Amino acid sequence: MRSSNRIENITNGGSDGWEIFYKARKLIASGTEVVELSIGEHDIGTDPAILNAMYEAALNGHTGYASVPGIEELRSLIANRTLEKTGIETTLDNVIVTPGGQSALFAAHMAALDDKDIAAYIDPFYATYPTTIRSVGARESRIVTSAKNYFQPTFEQLDSGTKQAKSLLINSPNNPTGVVYSKTTVANICEVAKKNDLWVISDEVYETQIWSNKHISPREIENMSERTLVVGSLSKSHAMTGSRLGWLIGPKEIISKAIDLATNMTYGVPGYIQHAGIFALRKGKEFEQKISKPFNRRQKLAVDILKDFPKLGHIPPQGAMYIMLDIRSTGMNGISFAHELLDTEKIAVMPGESFGEAASGHVRISLTLDDEKFKKTFRTVCNFANSLS
Repeated sequence: MRSSNRIENITNGGSDGWEIFYKARKLIASGTEVVELSIGEHDIGTDPAILNAMYEAALNGHTGYASVPGIEELRSLIANRTLEKTGIETTLDNVIVTPGGQSALFAAHMAALDDKDIAAYIDPFYATYPTTIRSVGARESRIVTSAKNYFQPTFEQLDSGTKQAKSLLINSPNNPTGVVYSKTTVANICEVAKKNDLWVISDEVYETQIWSNKHISPREIENMSERTLVVGSLSKSHAMTGSRLGWLIGPKEIISKAIDLATNMTYGVPGYIQHAGIFALRKGKEFEQKISKPFNRRQKLAVDILKDFPKLGHIPPQGAMYIMLDIRSTGMNGISFAHELLDTEKIAVMPGESFGEAASGHVRISLTLDDEKFKKTFRTVCNFANSLS
């Protein structure tokens, strides 16, 4: 017996982009000390007060089946938070709670696409985007941007890349680049969506991490709320990555179908985790700013250190918890550089090639160490790259 074509085709028989991460974890398991700057994992844990709320909720009996769409109080909090940020009417009927942002991303594509439909996305991209699209049986259309244009897609690129597509997946602030899409870029995305009759699937899990520019959700643009699906999560905003608590926001008709999907796939999110999410959201903007502040501080530290390394280019981070380092002056691609760095210095970073064609010759470095250790480690990476240039 053999597995289905759909499962076989998730990675197309090739790489899923995570080799360096797995290699680093194998070294760590063998007892080798490795400094990880590869994944978007906060260097602080989830706040003890949130964990205590989760614990108390479990002790108080919220360990059985929870409502599949999500607890109404949590859905209402998410809806009200979205209304405050965008000014667009949002009710709990526009929200489904999911086991993390990745589950919401999958649900959005399942809701928007039929088998063999074309799903467009922008390169560089988060590593699971193409595999999510293949998982739902759709076909890909990559819109490859340019580092020279700070990875902002042009109208022409968006238009030509979506002519035959049914959906367009975007991510701002962007992982891996740290770019926040400009007002012009968001306007172009919306114009193309209307012109080519697209669903826009907007991954906004980093929307609390803005260092410059302004985050604009396509959903808040006129006549876009009925064709936009927004992926959100508490993973980055509240340092709750392991809790797996996310959501999908969209037209209520589509959300009702996403609930049908969840009934047959995840059957909801544990109640005690949802109650922890309620507690976390009730802590308000001040708490979200507390969680995001260290990454803003560290991206400034990184940019300051790079002044000593003029041969090394970078994309100025506008948001998210990463900086993209251009290492093409070394004569190496991102994959070779990342392997050499891990073997020589025992520092793990993600090759740009893990995130698409546009990011080749770059590495993504997570801002996920305490300030002093980050400065020391980042300078080591720069010295290593400089020695090869």
